[in-house]
Amino acid sequence: MIRKAIIFLLSIASLTNATFAQDSSAYELQRNKINALLAERSAKFGQYEESLNARTGIFGFQTKRDIKNSNEILRQIAINDNNIFTELKVLLDYKDLQFQEVKSNVDHNQLRIDSYKKTIRDLQVKNEELLAYNQKIDKSTDRLQLLLLLFVIALAVCIFLIYRKNKIIKAQKPHAGIKVL
Repeated sequence: MIRKAIIFLLSIASLTNATFAQDSSAYELQRNKINALLAERSAKFGQYEESLNARTGIFGFQTKRDIKNSNEILRQIAINDNNIFTELKVLLDYKDLQFQEVKSNVDHNQLRIDSYKKTIRDLQVKNEELLAYNQKIDKSTDRLQLLLLLFVIALAVCIFLIYRKNKIIKAQKPHAGIKVL
């Protein structure tokens, strides 16, 4: 029974590790996605800095087109930031899911451990009861064997006494068929 329990625990552990590996790979993919978005944001921010310094107008002033280009890049940065926040929320949800899963596994394992401890305690109590019962039976068996031995001895003495008495009686009676001269 203990062997089956150990095999069951090992199979559950391997399934948990496989699930955790899948969750962890999804978590890593999400992190990589966020890192790519952050790299894209850095590149866009560099483009924005360049667009702010771009002055294509007369006398080195910025034109409407330069300002629109800068605003478009800034808008793309804001959209990218929104995407980053969305993906960060997904990443945090993965983290929360992993935390809940670990907590659930800990709670489940603790319940199983407590159940095993209770079973062990119950078996120890039952074992002690059986040992006490066994000792009681051994004592009563010893007494019965002693009584049986005394009975056999008393029976042997009785048979011996009856045999001796019959021998004495036969020795005192004359035999009916024999003539004495």
